[in-house]
Amino acid sequence: MRDKGKLVIWPAYIDQTKSRSSGRIISRKNAVKEPHLNEIKEAARQLGLNPEVEPEKAYPKSWWEVSGRVLIDDKGPKSVIAKQIALAIKKMRGQEAPAKP
Repeated sequence: MRDKGKLVIWPAYIDQTKSRSSGRIISRKNAVKEPHLNEIKEAARQLGLNPEVEPEKAYPKSWWEVSGRVLIDDKGPKSVIAKQIALAIKKMRGQEAPAKP
């Protein structure tokens, strides 16, 4: 496997509009609405995770939807890193406080 030492971050992992069964791995409160690959890449770069973008990939649970993915350095549990990336995206978007539903 060429992705040794890497974690895959799919946009679905941190997408507020997705359900847990559709792939979201962090709480809806911490997730962001429709994250873009560039936002994930920039957030991962800010966290020092050496992101690599693969825009042509499709998330296996929604194989018909080409969403792309970001490979990052494996520096801890995926859910913790996904939460940090989502919080960094929120900061970049200027929405530090979580929005009330």
